[in-house]
Amino acid sequence: MATRNTRPDPEGAADGTTLTKAELAERLFDRIGFNKRESKDIVDAFFALIAERLIAGEDVRIAGFGQFQVRMKAPRPGRNPRTGELVPIEARRVVTFHASPKLKEALQGGEPAAGGPDR
Repeated sequence: MATRNTRPDPEGAADGTTLTKAELAERLFDRIGFNKRESKDIVDAFFALIAERLIAGEDVRIAGFGQFQVRMKAPRPGRNPRTGELVPIEARRVVTFHASPKLKEALQGGEPAAGGPDR
């Protein structure tokens, strides 16, 4: 029998903990039954695909969760906070996230999104 991670369950954790890729892989291992290597590979492939699409300039929409979008930020003047010197900030691409209405509703009502924690 394999030993399981004894870290606190991040679901419902209000202590400011961060959900990591390792914890996502652990969840796949615990709940779906993939072995640890497969779980890690699935999580890595998932995020690699999202990053690949964003780098290509495409939006990534995950039903019931939200949408990641790439947008251009215009160049603007900035200021070095230490010296007060004006520094130009170049134009750049940034990723923004917009939560789906379903996720927004769950956040406001305290209800689990996407059908509960086991999904």
